[in-house]
Amino acid sequence: MSEKFNTYKGYPLVRSGDQLYYGYMSDPYVIWMTITGKKDTGEVKTASKVKIILIDTNEPNPMNAFKKNREFECGLYEALDIAKLWLDKALVS
Repeated sequence: MSEKFNTYKGYPLVRSGDQLYYGYMSDPYVIWMTITGKKDTGEVKTASKVKIILIDTNEPNPMNAFKKNREFECGLYEALDIAKLWLDKALVS
């Protein structure tokens, strides 16, 4: 079955609630993001704090798979731009 995913700057982006996965699961690394804070802008709530985690998809031990993580006080688009930088850098090295 062929599924289409939303993409952001060339990588697939899958969201379920406050959890987002960014990147190809077949690549050596993928990003996992969690929205940990929201602010009310009147009509909708938007992300104000996002935790970004770089995951090694080839690591058999899940405890060792987290290669880099940090929480940022930023919106979702800024977090996605940071995630893209991390992912690009990890996939080149």
